[in-house]
Parts: sequence; structure tokens; C-alpha cells
Amino acid sequence: MLDIISEFSWRGLIHQTTDDVGLSSWLLSGLRTVYAGFDPTADSLHVGHLLPLMNLRRFQFAGHRPIALAGGATGTIGDPSGKSEERNLITKEQVEYNIERIKKQIVRFLRFDDSPTGALLVNNADWFSQFSYIDFLRDVGKYFSVNVMLSKDSVRLRLNNSESGLSFTEFSYMLLQSYDFVYLRRNYGCELQIGGSDQWGNITMGCDFGRRIGGFQLHGITSPLVTRSDGKKMGKTESGAIWLDPVKTSPYQFYQYWMNLDDADVERMLMIFTELNRDEIASVMGEHNLEQSKRIAQKRLADEFTQLVHGAEALQTARKATDIFFGGEISELDDDQLTSIFADVPGKILSMERLTEGLSIIDAICECGLANSKAEARRTIQQGGAYINNKQIADINEKLTKKHLASKSIIVVRTGKKKYALLNFK
Repeated sequence: MLDIISEFSWRGLIHQTTDDVGLSSWLLSGLRTVYAGFDPTADSLHVGHLLPLMNLRRFQFAGHRPIALAGGATGTIGDPSGKSEERNLITKEQVEYNIERIKKQIVRFLRFDDSPTGALLVNNADWFSQFSYIDFLRDVGKYFSVNVMLSKDSVRLRLNNSESGLSFTEFSYMLLQSYDFVYLRRNYGCELQIGGSDQWGNITMGCDFGRRIGGFQLHGITSPLVTRSDGKKMGKTESGAIWLDPVKTSPYQFYQYWMNLDDADVERMLMIFTELNRDEIASVMGEHNLEQSKRIAQKRLADEFTQLVHGAEALQTARKATDIFFGGEISELDDDQLTSIFADVPGKILSMERLTEGLSIIDAICECGLANSKAEARRTIQQGGAYINNKQIADINEKLTKKHLASKSIIVVRTGKKKYALLNFK
């Protein structure tokens, strides 16, 4: 059985544990069950969820049984941990829809089968729906000290915020998560909870609750929150979060996010988000540091992670899209893929009849906004700077027809090295 604590240590994945001395030998002594929770507050997981998912995956590879807990109940409330203000509450129907969506993403990380280490996906709405409010206060609430709860960072920091404060709903979240831990211990033999460092208060309260209500010895491990070298959260961009749902963040955009990672961050991300071992990472970084402009480490990270999240076919499409921006031929892509690849470039919708008649290359360059006049477009072509689907066009009299379509309805126009635009024919 793999020493998972040593594995976590060299990868920089341990921030706090409930037992610094005995946890390693306890995990090495036999199969253990470990869980991490995911509140379905959106219809997709995002990069911020990748750390606990990868950690559950590592536990499974090490010979342990992972449980992914979907917060069908807690997701309707919202965890105050790490939040400066209360989340907008969402309906039960929306939570149920979100859970169905994220299930499809979780199965890419964990092996679900009937073996002793086969993963489980559970929903805490299944047990909380059996509680009345009075029953919960009587059977669970009596074990919790308000004084202790007030001392937890997730509560204290919000109480000190005079603008947002902390609602009673959020204050109760700690009790719900603690009960989750005990329920999983009673019904699945789960004795270890993992999460980000912002979950430490919730995890330790769950351990204490288990000891009080059932004499259970429960354990917790937290990992440092994943931030970039500039202190910003990993997975956040100017346009928003990087999602695992390919509709919300395309495989190409996902791939490019890792390709564009700063050199100061890439080695740590290889340790956190890939299964490369220490020697393999050292080899990749050694090659990368010889010529950083080639972005060898970023490419390896993007390759490994895009294939894991989106599959081999999506990885090939993302690679091909990347090649396009370096002049690679544009072919065998559909409208959605081209629209995603060129999401930030100008474009124009034209009638398909223009291609039946034959659209002048000069007019095409002007129509999509890559030239301000026909004279400018003509000079661009004569100087060898005009491209259709990344193929150079040298004849100023060239007419575009349906044979020039890169997909069902799109032609990609380029001038110079990197000025792109789309013509979409309807």
C-alpha cells in the first residue's frame, strides 16, 4: 500500500492534520474510507474543485476507498468558510439539477465499481430529509458549544465584517457538515475527511462531534488553497471561472489556461494537478528551464490535465486549435469548435448566397474588419499577408466559394501573423 502521507507531503498537499504523528501508520495499516464534500451551487465544478477531486483520486490509487459527497442539503444553505458574504440561496430543484450535471464530471476522476476501493457518490439530502427541525436540534445541536463555534475562523471573520455579518442559516452549516461525517462513519465506515485549508474548522468540529456522540476516532487533512504566485485564486480569469463543463469552458479554453500559466507557478501545478512522479516532474522542469520560451512544462501540464478532464479526443482538438494560432491548417473542425477557438476575434454574419455568387477576397477582408478600405486589403494581399483558413491567398482576384468553408458555415480570415476574424455564412 502506497504511503499516501509521504506522497501528499512532497507534493505540498498537507496544510493541517488532526494527527501529525500517527496518521501515516494508520493509513498504511489497512484500507480506509475517506471523503470530500462538494456543494452543488452551480451546474458544473470548476478549477477550485480539482484539488479535492485529485486528492480523492490519489487516495484511491493508494488503496483506499473514496467517497464524493454531493451537498444536496448543504448546497441550499451555503458554507460561510472562505466567503466574505452570504451566497445567494438556490432552490432544491436547481440543486438536484446541478448534482446530476456534476456527477458526470466526478466519474472522470474516480473509479466506481464493486471492489473494496470502488468510489461512492452520496447525497446528504438523503439523510437530512429525514430530520425535522426539532429532532435535529435535540439529537445533534445539543452536542455543539456556541462558544467553540464562535472561535472558528470561518465564523469569527464573518462576524467581524460589519457589512455582511453572518446569518443563522450559515452559522448552522457547521452542524450539518459535522453530521455528514458521523453519518458516513456509521454507514460506510468513513473515518477521514479531506478538504481545503478553509475547511479546517468544519472538519475539526466533525471530529469532535463524532467523539461526543459515538466515541468515534475521526481524522482530518487539509491542503493549502491553490493560489498563483501573484496571490490570486487559481482558476479565476478576467472573464470568470474555468469550468469543467465543456459547454461553459471549452476544452481549448481549458487547455490554453494551463498553457498560459506563469513560469513561477507551473512546477507547483505539476505537483498538485498531475500524477507525474517526482523524477518525472524534475525531468520536465529541467528540460523546460533550458529554454523557457518553448513552455515545455506548461504543455505537459495542459496535456495531462486536459486529457483527464475532457478525454483524449478533446485533447487532440485543443492541441489542433493551439496549432492554428501558429499558422496550422484549419480543417476537420465544426462550427462550435471554431467559434470557441476564435471567441475573442471580430466576426460578421453574411448570407450564404455571397459564396454562391463568389465573394471577392478583397471584400471578405473588408467585411470582417481586417482592413479599413479595399486599397488596404489589396496591399495586404499583394504583400503576402492575406490568409483564408491559414492558407495564403496571393491572387487579388480570388473569389471565395463554398469550397473555402472551414466548417459547415465558417471561413477564417487572417491578415499578418495573428490578426484573425470569422465570416459566418447563414
